[in-house]
Amino acid sequence: GLIFYDTKVTVMNRVLNATVQRTADHAAPEITLDPLEIVGGEIRSSENSYFCQAARQLGCVPSSQLCVKLASGGDPTYAFNIRFTGEEVHGTSGSFRHFLWQVCKELQSSSLSLLLLCPSSAVNKNKGKYILTPSPITYAEEQLFHFFGQLLGIAIRADVPLPLDLLPSFWKTLVGEPLDPDMDLQEADILTYNYVKKFENINDETELEALCAEIASQHLATESPDCPNKPCCKFTYLTMTGEEVELCPRGRHIPVGWENKDVYAAAIRSLRMRELQTPECMTAVRAGLGSIIPLQLLTTLTPLEMELRTCGLPYINLEFLKAHTMYQVGLMETDQHIEFFWSALEMFTQEELCKFIKFACNQERIPFTCPCKDGGPDTAHVPPYPMKIAPPDGAAGT
Repeated sequence: GLIFYDTKVTVMNRVLNATVQRTADHAAPEITLDPLEIVGGEIRSSENSYFCQAARQLGCVPSSQLCVKLASGGDPTYAFNIRFTGEEVHGTSGSFRHFLWQVCKELQSSSLSLLLLCPSSAVNKNKGKYILTPSPITYAEEQLFHFFGQLLGIAIRADVPLPLDLLPSFWKTLVGEPLDPDMDLQEADILTYNYVKKFENINDETELEALCAEIASQHLATESPDCPNKPCCKFTYLTMTGEEVELCPRGRHIPVGWENKDVYAAAIRSLRMRELQTPECMTAVRAGLGSIIPLQLLTTLTPLEMELRTCGLPYINLEFLKAHTMYQVGLMETDQHIEFFWSALEMFTQEELCKFIKFACNQERIPFTCPCKDGGPDTAHVPPYPMKIAPPDGAAGT
């Protein structure tokens, strides 16, 4: 916390350029994606998604081939080139950016099951934020999590921010920071947090009975075996994916009473913390990330800084964009139509601004720092900076 973010990024960039493994004389790996497989907006099966098509083809490419130098002038060197079947695309930049954008859309949809909408979303807290899906994984899913980790590293090397909305607990676990059993539980699953708090704050047995009766009315409790009419809870709880699990051996047969209510509350809390840490999934993600960038770099970054470096800011700062715009061939910032252009953009909502950026450079977010501030003639030209505004081609006219 004592080092400025810019300083960390400078060190990080030096290390990334010192760990390049694919040199200029090696051709970039190329993958071919079939847009027709995902036509109609709804992906019929996850195998057809761009994410899975790419994971299959890059699975046999050594990760060293994906470790490229950072962009510094002209079009960046990308980890791999993409061809879309049946589409003529000039250059590699547009299709690569479009691919990353499409993959993030797939990850945050029902077509892939790697990410799960956090339960708090259901009650409008952290709406639209995702976590890794906490469930035992198959070998095939492990490969996909590994590829997801690689994509994080690839985006960092390409300096293309990924439009991913992940909970802070994901970034904490990724950089190896412990989770806060109170705050992180509240962020991810406020209903469970409130449920646990109710049990922790009970003062006497009558309150416990009243609470069990309230839970029984929501079908979460059963009747106590000792007193048939007295409702009680058992040592079971629902996982984030909706399965009922026992919180301890033979949990289904153990009623929650005054003497063990705190054990019950603690067991639910630790179930959720395990689900948020998802050790198997996170190990695969970190392994993928580590094959593209040295994991030691993460030790200097806070979770928020790691998110900034990977995903940028989820909003467009117009002043920042204005400061990194070039006017070409006789155009001036003071020209009337240029002023109209900026005042039109100022009226845009954030959603519309993201669409404008997507239209202009095929990515929804712009990097948080601009390489052109380092000076030097060749550092200024890394898409999307600077944005260039030029007069129309062809004959002069209105």
